[in-house]
Amino acid sequence: MKTTISGSTGFSGKAALRKALLACGVLSSLLYVAMNIFIPMQWEEYSMVSQTVSELSAIGAPTRPVWFAWGIVYALLAAFFGWGVWQSAGQNRPLRIMGALLLADGIVSLFWPPMNMRGAEMAMTDILHIVFSFVWLILALLTLGFGIAAFRDRFRLYTIASLVLFIVFGILTGTEAPNVAKNLPTPRIGIWERINIAVFMLWVAVLAVVLMRKDFSKVKT
Repeated sequence: MKTTISGSTGFSGKAALRKALLACGVLSSLLYVAMNIFIPMQWEEYSMVSQTVSELSAIGAPTRPVWFAWGIVYALLAAFFGWGVWQSAGQNRPLRIMGALLLADGIVSLFWPPMNMRGAEMAMTDILHIVFSFVWLILALLTLGFGIAAFRDRFRLYTIASLVLFIVFGILTGTEAPNVAKNLPTPRIGIWERINIAVFMLWVAVLAVVLMRKDFSKVKT
């Protein structure tokens, strides 16, 4: 009897930890959306329409300290979520790879170098910022791609739609992105980039809820 109770308690504890880690996916998305709503309010000249998210954490930006602090919290939540996805994968190999990619996403976000403000001379930190942005883009695309392979239900269709939107608004963002370094007008880059990010953040939150309701431990892929 003691062995049975101990085993049951251990399983319950493991399941509770897994759900707590998955809940970090919802929390990370909500936090990032909140950061994009409230932090820009602290910079009167900032435009959410014509400026990028990265400019909120740029060197010399008045919003950099608060963005940096909350950005660490976001990165940790994203990494914990990736670990939770890994723990939830069981024998579902694409889902396990997704977990590793999401964990890497959190790590990349934790060490993301800042850019300089518009008009400043291009420096190494700007180059590294672009490299990290490209790495994040690849991680996000791969994550969505493996998400399509990991599921066979309506969430798969939702993931396909999210991938299409992510690519479309990523391209729209990319068309204006070169003008940031040149200090030229970027009339809608803030809109395109925020929709692009929102698509991925919403997908992460929905994925977290889906996984909290599923058990892949006995599913072979």
